[in-house]
Amino acid sequence: MENLRGTTFVVIDFEALTPAGRPAEPTEVAALALVVRDGHLVEDGRFESLIQPPSDVPITPRDLAHGMSEAALRRAPGPAAVLAGLDQNLTAPPYRLVAQHASTEAGLIARQRRHCPVLSSTPFLDTLKMAKQVLRGMSSYGLDALLRYYGIAQPVGRHRAMPDVEVTADVFRRLLCEGALAGHWSTLPDLDAAAGLRPKRETFIDVSVQDGLFDVRNT
Repeated sequence: MENLRGTTFVVIDFEALTPAGRPAEPTEVAALALVVRDGHLVEDGRFESLIQPPSDVPITPRDLAHGMSEAALRRAPGPAAVLAGLDQNLTAPPYRLVAQHASTEAGLIARQRRHCPVLSSTPFLDTLKMAKQVLRGMSSYGLDALLRYYGIAQPVGRHRAMPDVEVTADVFRRLLCEGALAGHWSTLPDLDAAAGLRPKRETFIDVSVQDGLFDVRNT
């Protein structure tokens, strides 16, 4: 773990609307910063905000099933302001973004890259890829399956950005330690090789459905 001292791991999750025939539109983002202190990966701050979707994108009852309200979304700041606000906190590199099935988050960030140049140029670590290295033979590597494997309780507010970030951070800590003990990685380049995802440079169309640094709360 000490080999990772100096790197900030930013666990990130978006919730999004998935309108037919067009890219996903973010409705919420949460991020939790983790750093190595005294041999342990500890929280160093967090950020969360609702994000106003475009006015021509319908919000369905399914989109509101996990506690959002249409009124709150319609009065939330837009993605440019939210992603710029998050980006302004990224002032002490190096960073790695961490997400479950990270290509989804990478695609959403790539579409907003003009508003978040630091965030959009930061590589990802994918906990799904890490789990496939560490936990061989599982029938599923989705977040719910990993929570069951580790005996982590489903959070109140599952499928909201911050609760999902918190449990993903817990899974990441465990995978990081188990993978190091098994010899899969000990340095940041090892992690990049095993579970890395480079930033997306082109506009990414994603129409799939999502299965002290950031002391800011915008919701």
